[in-house]
Amino acid sequence: MSFEPKIAQKSPYVLDEKEGTKRAWCSCGLSQTQPFCDGSHKKHNTGMSPIVVTVEKTGKIAWCGCKRSNNKPYCDGTHKNL
Repeated sequence: MSFEPKIAQKSPYVLDEKEGTKRAWCSCGLSQTQPFCDGSHKKHNTGMSPIVVTVEKTGKIAWCGCKRSNNKPYCDGTHKNL
């Protein structure tokens, strides 16, 4: 059984981030703390895991909100075609 990620929103989450910050991006779309993981993937037994990244430089990051990007966890504009 495969789980199709829930579309959290059809636009990116554009957030100010600080270099060196570690983030766990929600890949399942069920987190209540979008775009980041709150463990909902385990509660709902999705078989998915968050993508953990360390922010490389201070500034704005466009985190994927539709969960369909080909450049996860970052937005690549895929939401425009949904």
